[in-house]
Amino acid sequence: MMQNTLKALSLSVLLALPAGAQAFTTARGVQVNPLTDLVFEVIPSGSGDLAGFWCGASEYARRELGAGWTDKVYVLRERGPSETTGRRSAVHFTLYPEQTGVGPAPQGWLRFGIKAGDRMSIQSARRHCDQSIVEER
Repeated sequence: MMQNTLKALSLSVLLALPAGAQAFTTARGVQVNPLTDLVFEVIPSGSGDLAGFWCGASEYARRELGAGWTDKVYVLRERGPSETTGRRSAVHFTLYPEQTGVGPAPQGWLRFGIKAGDRMSIQSARRHCDQSIVEER
């Protein structure tokens, strides 16, 4: 009975992905799933540190979407439940703020977490991948 439930859940997750979409996983185990042609979801392998979200977003944008180093990635939806996996923590990103309606977040020198409208160049976000590796050691 449990196996049938898990199979049904797995199938529903696969069917929820856009046609032809494939899950992408970084070397650190961060999973990234496309939600639409404009939006993708980053799901951390563990508790979801800030570095893991930005690292996953930059790796997916660069490798799967062909973004350049100076292109910007934007937070569309801050941390919340995953729409593709059912996990408790995921963040939605986009490379297309105008088409998705995301406006810039208020920028201040003292901010915590990851908020809708936050943005970073692909190159800057990629630096979080190196930071994450150092933190794990």
